[in-house]
Amino acid sequence: MSTIAKTIVATGASSGIGFEAIKQLLSQSQPYNFVLGARDLKTTTEAYNALNYDSNRHSVTIFPLELNNMKDVKKFSQKTLEKLGSSPIDYLLLNAGTGMVKKVAQTGPHGSKWIEPYLVNHLSQHYLVHLLRPKLEQSKTRIVFVSSGAVRGVKDTSILDDVMLAAKETDKAVYAPTKFTQLLNAHWWRRQLKGTCDVVAVSPGLIPHTGISRGSEMKIPDTLPDAKSVPEGAQSVLAALTRNDFPEDPEQIFLTSWGEWWPKDVYGLTLDKGLQEKWSPSQADIEREEGITS
Repeated sequence: MSTIAKTIVATGASSGIGFEAIKQLLSQSQPYNFVLGARDLKTTTEAYNALNYDSNRHSVTIFPLELNNMKDVKKFSQKTLEKLGSSPIDYLLLNAGTGMVKKVAQTGPHGSKWIEPYLVNHLSQHYLVHLLRPKLEQSKTRIVFVSSGAVRGVKDTSILDDVMLAAKETDKAVYAPTKFTQLLNAHWWRRQLKGTCDVVAVSPGLIPHTGISRGSEMKIPDTLPDAKSVPEGAQSVLAALTRNDFPEDPEQIFLTSWGEWWPKDVYGLTLDKGLQEKWSPSQADIEREEGITS
């Protein structure tokens, strides 16, 4: 009897941890259908073709996706839904991230009021969940937010507005705050999709050799005692797809790179429901602010 293929829709799978995670799944006997978003379609397609995976067992579809542009996100969602038809989405892997520094300007990319790291690390992927929501609920999809232990770096949530807005000057680093808002959003979606979709946040650990530091000042030294390889980071992410030993407390959704569920006091500031609401705008609000028409 043939095994039913599972479908994974993923962002951030062009290189680094995301690419390695998909690579590891392509070596399994369990068949997968992948729908991936990529900024550089040609290079990403060539990278996957070079893996020489069993195309009789697995399928890989790559659509263009620029996560600093909400119009691109909408096109990606439409192409994904057209491709899948009546087939379910078993897993949604939100892995894309950037450590780019903030550039003070009147507007962000494509006229947005937000900085690029906020758009990429949080808002675009939140918008994607909105766009796919009916399919996700119908499929009872497992949604995995690839987070970071860097969220602990946010001690004062009053800084978030100034950090995220393109026109505001600030001396604050942006990676931790943008990942903090992403984790706020994971909690928000966990509440919104209660009873239909499992929502998990996961840290891949300290990984020196990924593309996340491209264009940024954020460097992870190889010599750190907790540093992990890219394959190890990918294994941590993949664990979040399959772990079912959820803690009884529904707010305890964060899986660490060493395989434990983080006590929620570690990320206690992200449990503020007011902040979760503030940084999880509606689909209509996003489309109005970003100038998206139907």
